[in-house]
Amino acid sequence: MPFSKLGLYSSLVKGTQAMGYTDPTPIQQRAIPVVLSGKDLIASAQTGTGKTAAFALPVLNRLGPHKPGSPRVLVLEPTRELAAQVETAFRDFGRFTDISATVLHGGVGYGKQRGDLRAGVDIVIATVGRLMDFIQEKSMRLDKIEILILDEVDRMLDMGFIKDVKRIVEMCPKSRQTLFFSATVPPEIEEMARFALKNPERIEIGRQRSVNESVNHAIYTVSHPLKFDLLLALLEKTDFQSVIVFSRTKHGADKIARKLKSANHTVAVLHANRSQNQRMEALDGFKKGRYEIMVATDIAARGIDVAGVSHVINYDVPENPEDYVHRIGRTGRAMSVGDAFMLATPEDVKDVRDIERFIGAKIPQLTLEGFDYKSRPIVSSTDRPHLKDIPRDPMNNPRAFGGGNPHHHPQGKPGSHWRNRRSR
Repeated sequence: MPFSKLGLYSSLVKGTQAMGYTDPTPIQQRAIPVVLSGKDLIASAQTGTGKTAAFALPVLNRLGPHKPGSPRVLVLEPTRELAAQVETAFRDFGRFTDISATVLHGGVGYGKQRGDLRAGVDIVIATVGRLMDFIQEKSMRLDKIEILILDEVDRMLDMGFIKDVKRIVEMCPKSRQTLFFSATVPPEIEEMARFALKNPERIEIGRQRSVNESVNHAIYTVSHPLKFDLLLALLEKTDFQSVIVFSRTKHGADKIARKLKSANHTVAVLHANRSQNQRMEALDGFKKGRYEIMVATDIAARGIDVAGVSHVINYDVPENPEDYVHRIGRTGRAMSVGDAFMLATPEDVKDVRDIERFIGAKIPQLTLEGFDYKSRPIVSSTDRPHLKDIPRDPMNNPRAFGGGNPHHHPQGKPGSHWRNRRSR
């Protein structure tokens, strides 16, 4: 079903075409008609399924022409990165309309943001803290809000923003339309939904602990002193477009980035100690291909929306199984195929097993041909099925990670993603 069949104005369909989108994703097919109808909505979907367009397009459609004055739409986001990306999406989808939007977040000065509010905008995308600042100084009013969107609600819960979110909800007109988008809907989110929404429609796309079916997974085990050497070897033998490398700590991210730069890779860094300008430059450079690798902490797991990320490498095994799902959600987006590697030491065995239990599947173990391993592989659990996107017979799919044979090496197979990058 094309976007033109969903009841969107031709100017918005033209916007989707200009961005290279042809057919809506499942979350878009189901959510857009609900939002257009004016009903409240709770939607849960995995990352990378296109949920931003699922609310941006119908909201733009409902607003109609630009109206000077107080904002009509408020979108709350948990992080600066997400707020900036959602504002960009509204501008891109609405490029053939006169609807205006601005973004309010910390890390930058108040001047331009205050000026945008004074000039009058239709849509405000904001982080909670910066929005509360503008409300307190009376630069931002919520009495004309027609549509309230709470995006990544579970993340806002994790970050301790729910009390402020409730205060914001109470300031908006009761006659508004309210939309909830969340990767998961735990009991706390259900309680928030009862407070904020009226008779909402519910949409759930995919299993809430599932991983994207378009992502191939693999564990490479190695002793801790050899982790970086293995990372370099993987990058050398992997035919990648762009890679995100996840570190548990800010110090670790900086250290990995320095070493990768010394090995002649172009690298961006993203973590909480980077200034807002540094974060924006890193994301922009990564999106535009100036950097082939981004090294990030979990601040980026839910906050990066970059097309064409071919590989995610968990340099450090995440301590929280949910973070594994969010990290690898940066690749294999919008039904494209991606690869997720995890570098694990023998000390990581508990965290690996927790992740496998959480996703309900065994992650195949591989060894890299030609690499001098010094430690025994982690013995992973065997009582769970392989992820269904990994065939048992690797000869039928040269992209597969061994299909359950931990010592299979697809290097050199026709069509394999394992190639010597120096030879290209």
